[in-house]
Amino acid sequence: MAGEESAHQDPGTLTEEQAERMLAGMNEVIRAGEEMRKLRTEMIKLFAGFGWTQDRIAQLTDMSQPAVSKQVTKYRTGDPLPPTNLSLDQHDEHWLEGRLWGLAEEISETFYETARCTRYVNAIARGKKRFTPQNVDELRRLVEEDLMLHQAEMPGSYRDAYDQISRGLDIPTKATTTASASVRRALAHQIQRDRLRGDALGGRADRSAASAGTGAPAVAGGGSVVGAPRRSCRRAR
Repeated sequence: MAGEESAHQDPGTLTEEQAERMLAGMNEVIRAGEEMRKLRTEMIKLFAGFGWTQDRIAQLTDMSQPAVSKQVTKYRTGDPLPPTNLSLDQHDEHWLEGRLWGLAEEISETFYETARCTRYVNAIARGKKRFTPQNVDELRRLVEEDLMLHQAEMPGSYRDAYDQISRGLDIPTKATTTASASVRRALAHQIQRDRLRGDALGGRADRSAASAGTGAPAVAGGGSVVGAPRRSCRRAR
């Protein structure tokens, strides 16, 4: 018994391995926070370029007006940013990665309990996964699995969006903008999600109108049946 007690006594200090495990999670959170602050600063420049007032930017970013004013002043003393293209149909790698992220997030929220991509989406949101070529390929694979698994309940716009994204990632073009990769991804992510939600709402409205005119029930789950999964191509390394 005495031997067992001594084996489990408080050593009085942490081992390096214990400290490494404890700090790994903290460092991820800190790094993600720093990256988000940098992204927010870049987005403030973008909003100012849109002509939005500093008060409105402060409300949207949850910052004080003097802090926003300081950022805007820095932006105005430098070279003005070129106009930002917000069209969804852009084909540079970072924009397509943002679209893939947005599609995966929509799938995850719609089919949270069963979506294969949920854990990966959560890891991206927490800064644990970065947009490396390997991670992007893995996210593509998980999205493909979800498109097959939930094809009967998904709107066709999900498959259409993925096919466009996948073809673009196989042969991406160079970006024609000076915006950073993180800004490009963030914009494409949000615009893709808004497009999918708008398509879903439009589809439900059309089905409701058709049902009212014919007396037939609307399709449950808000989706038309997606056709057979299409073969995807992996980007050559």
